[in-house]
Amino acid sequence: MRRTPTAGRTLGTALGALVSAGALLFAGSATATAAATAAAEPAAGTPSAAVHEQSASAESLASFWTAERMRSAEPLDVLPLGASDLARLGPQSVAKGEKSTVAPTSADRTAVGPTAFPQQGGPWSGGGAVVQTSGRVFFSFDGRTASCSGNAVTSANESTVITAGHCVKYQGSWHTDWVFVPGYHDGQAPHGQWSASQTLTTPQWEASEDMNYDIGAAVVQPLNGSTLTDVVGGQGLQFNGGYNQDMYAFGFPAADPYDGEKLIYCSGATSKDWLFSNDHGMSCNMTGGSSGGPWFAQFDEGSGTGLQASVNSFGYVFWPNRMFGPYFGNEAQSLYQTAQNS
Repeated sequence: MRRTPTAGRTLGTALGALVSAGALLFAGSATATAAATAAAEPAAGTPSAAVHEQSASAESLASFWTAERMRSAEPLDVLPLGASDLARLGPQSVAKGEKSTVAPTSADRTAVGPTAFPQQGGPWSGGGAVVQTSGRVFFSFDGRTASCSGNAVTSANESTVITAGHCVKYQGSWHTDWVFVPGYHDGQAPHGQWSASQTLTTPQWEASEDMNYDIGAAVVQPLNGSTLTDVVGGQGLQFNGGYNQDMYAFGFPAADPYDGEKLIYCSGATSKDWLFSNDHGMSCNMTGGSSGGPWFAQFDEGSGTGLQASVNSFGYVFWPNRMFGPYFGNEAQSLYQTAQNS
């Protein structure tokens, strides 16, 4: 299931010479709870999230996701988009409202020094909170084990993970055996494996896999009597924050030249996609498995904290080393509110 950039159908006669269409890349404290609850609600009329109840027990998943199975899990297939897919790649209207933020969960983290900015892709050696809040996501899809990336965020239930929509549901099927492993490295789960009780996505992704709304979430079960962000902390969030911001993207790419065993990051100025989506774009060479990893605005290298404003989502095969992530507007905010209040 490695990336095959030359495969696929064209986007139609006019674009056929230019593209073989874009593909999915790769595819707590009382203070924190109050901050999450106080976040502005999405605009009235915004559709609520699509929710899927996960059935596997935490005990069975702990036995299933061995170190060997985590290492061997592969990223989702990268499937080219044909002419019939243009409707979900077109510049659909992404509902926007007032800018609002959720503060990171207070946590005592080791301070770190500055790293490279901009960075097109390399191992994160800075430390800080992001090393604990970000992690790999593992699940079963279409009879095989697969991986994505995700991030723990401040939430009222102290148990919310943000990822990509195609990391919870893809090609009409919800993923099963879903776990989040924060701080993953080299087959290890230093903070445990957190099994999902629910996975969620936007109504637009659930209905038609609209790339503009490729956002997912999970509510994970307590582990050893503790909640997720009580153990690893939680990053903040930004909704309706606008375009053209400096951002940092993190993930666990598992396709060549990466192996999924280390946290990788990109950083740089972002801009709005001027082709077929309303997404943010960033110069970044992360590959399969990085899908769902967080993009941060106002990222502080000194503490490794920021405001999550997107996720790794897709790339165009004719535009190498460019990553795109959905705009966190009203729909993303509604998804977050549904998840954190579950």
